[in-house]
Amino acid sequence: MKKDLYGACPFVTTQKILQGKWAILILHYLSDGPVRFNALQKMVPNMTHATLSKQLKQLEAYNLIIRKEYPQIPPKVEYDLSEVGKNFLPVLDSIKDFGNKYIDYLQTRQ
Repeated sequence: MKKDLYGACPFVTTQKILQGKWAILILHYLSDGPVRFNALQKMVPNMTHATLSKQLKQLEAYNLIIRKEYPQIPPKVEYDLSEVGKNFLPVLDSIKDFGNKYIDYLQTRQ
């Protein structure tokens, strides 16, 4: 029987909470402050409404983001990083640094 390493291994735990093609990009877009659903969808036009909704629900379930609903018409919903999600900001910076270095590497190989 395989042991579930979620909650025991930092790599498995991080991989599980960041599952999904768009999780890191969504966290990046929320790093500057609250963003409405439609604005997020415009930032990533290749992502469907259903996919964005599912990804946001997953990130919210892992307490990386907060969903704030305003009681008004038309409805207004914003998403923001939670305190736990803000702990991911240095990781985003590292991912960005690595990505830029890798892009430079790829350009030298052409």
